[in-house]
Order: sequence, then structure tokens, then C-alpha cells
Amino acid sequence: MAVAGRGTGRDGRPTLEQVAARAGVGRGTVSRVINGSPRVSDRTRAAVQQAISDLGYVPHRAARALAANRSDAIALVVPEPEERLFAEPFFSGIIRGVSSELADTDIQLLLTLIRTPRERERFTQYAASNRVDGVLLISVHGDDPLPDQLAAAGIPAVMTGRRSADEQVPFVDCDNEGGAQLAVEHLLGRGRGMVATITGPADMYVAQCRLDGYREALRAAGREVDEALMERGDFTEESGYVAMRTLLRRRPELDGVFCASDLMAVGARRALRELGRSVPGDVALVGFEDSALARHMDPALTSVNQPTVAMGRAMTRTLLSEIGDDAPERPRLVLPTELVRRASS
Repeated sequence: MAVAGRGTGRDGRPTLEQVAARAGVGRGTVSRVINGSPRVSDRTRAAVQQAISDLGYVPHRAARALAANRSDAIALVVPEPEERLFAEPFFSGIIRGVSSELADTDIQLLLTLIRTPRERERFTQYAASNRVDGVLLISVHGDDPLPDQLAAAGIPAVMTGRRSADEQVPFVDCDNEGGAQLAVEHLLGRGRGMVATITGPADMYVAQCRLDGYREALRAAGREVDEALMERGDFTEESGYVAMRTLLRRRPELDGVFCASDLMAVGARRALRELGRSVPGDVALVGFEDSALARHMDPALTSVNQPTVAMGRAMTRTLLSEIGDDAPERPRLVLPTELVRRASS
């Protein structure tokens, strides 16, 4: 039966002790070289690196992370129920962007859903115990204290979107107000005389920005801003369906609708069909996001392109810069939006 030599690991692979013996230095010196410490002479560093090469030693990633006070993991936090996470294309686009940006790194991505104050508290304690190097936050509501709790604990964090115009936590967003203006200007330009909107939750800044864009487009065109043509949803399909029926009861003569998400536009389209309204003949319809849903609707949905994958990549790059202490002060990035015209308008 073969017995591993002194200092050899149980799996037969070279160990830190073997590298140290071959280089003629102590174990701590090898560790400092592996972790890039400047407190090693060039001659010693070269000897250690040669020993690593000769033995084919591969550093243990967890040990390296511990020595550097790093976990090599970041958390992706979604403060929403799982039904929204798996139903809305927005989340999958962001996650794709985050995953692709981390593909060439050794960093692990941990997905966490937070639905209650207790879960929020538990996660804050988890993050503060050096289990993750930083946090990505998606779909944060205006009253959510988690970003501030993370900042107070010194944990790097970056949000997709923001809670208000005065957001202090680093974020990556898109031009929500400008995109909404493009959508409504398009409907008005197509000759629609009464354009309604189905907007998002009142406690989300993204919804407020899209509503502001709707109002600004009407004002710029010299149109009356009629509160009866505005109805709240919550970015879900069912809320779009209910809101569309409510709008038609109040203003049956409306002939255009801007929905603040593609998923709400799907619900609105279902309500219009049930009530015998054709799209775009009777009512022209525009969404926001330009997801796969928009392309597969019947008719295909005109929608504002929200670059979700690019947003996911950008927020990940920003977080990695924050973790590495080489980010600008309070980084913030707003990506452009554009209107993609299809048959629904």
C-alpha cells in the first residue's frame, strides 16, 4: 500500500509544506507569495514560484480567500416572492448579465430571496460575518432599509435601479423616464387621441419615473393630463389585466395604452380581447422592457428596450470595483433606452 510522503495531501497532490521545503523557506512565506504580499524579496518569490511550478502545486481557493479575508462569493438579493422572480423576464435578464460577467472569475454567486423583515435581518447578519464579499440588489422598494444596513456594516453593495432621486447607494439604472416619453410620443404620433397608462407600484422609483415620462410626453404635446387615464399595477400580468378593465370602464373611448412593463401589457392584451377590442385597430398597445414576451405576443408588442443583460453586467463590474476599492465615489450609471416598434401600435 502506497503511503503519501511527508506533507503530501491525502489525494496525493503537492501541499504547501512540500513547496516550502523545496524552496527552502517557511510555510508562511509560501502563503505570502501565493497571496501577492509585497513583504517577500524578489529572490525568495522566484524560488517559491519555481517550486510551485516544479511540483505542480495548485493553491486551495478557500485557503487563499481566508488568508486574504475574502469569501470569493457575492450575493444576488431579490426582495420579492419567488412567483415574481420566475415569472418576470426582467429578473432572468439581470441574472444572465451577472452570470456572464462572473464567468471568467472564481467568484461564486449566491441567490437569495428576502420576503420578510426576519429574512432581511438574517441575511444582514450572514453578510456581516464575511460570508460574502459584496451584494447585488434587484427590485428594491422605496422603504427597503437593506441597502443602508449593508452600507452601515461596510459591505459593498450595488443596486439595479434606485429607491429615489437622492439614492446614496451605488446603482445601475436605465432611462425610465425618457423611455416612457418615447412610448407615449409614439402613440400620439400614430394619431391616438386618448392615451392611458398602466403604471407600477407607488413605492418603486422606477414606476414613478415611467409615470413622469408619460405625463411629460402629454404636456409636451399640449394634451391634458387626465388622472382617470392612469391606473396602478404591480408589474404582474394579472395587475395589467385588472387595470385594463378598470380603465375601459372609466374611459371606454381610450385608444392607446402605455404599460410600464411587458408582463402588464400581456394582461392588458387579454382584457382587451375579452372585451372585444382589437389591437391595434381599436387600442394601440406599448410595453416596457422589450422582453421575449413582446416578440411572441399576437400581435407582436411595441416596447421600450430596457438593456437588462447589460445592466446585470454593469452592476457586477461596479460591485467588483467596489470590492477591490478602485471604484469612483458612489458610482452611478444610467443606461439609455430605445423604442422597438412592432405591430401592436
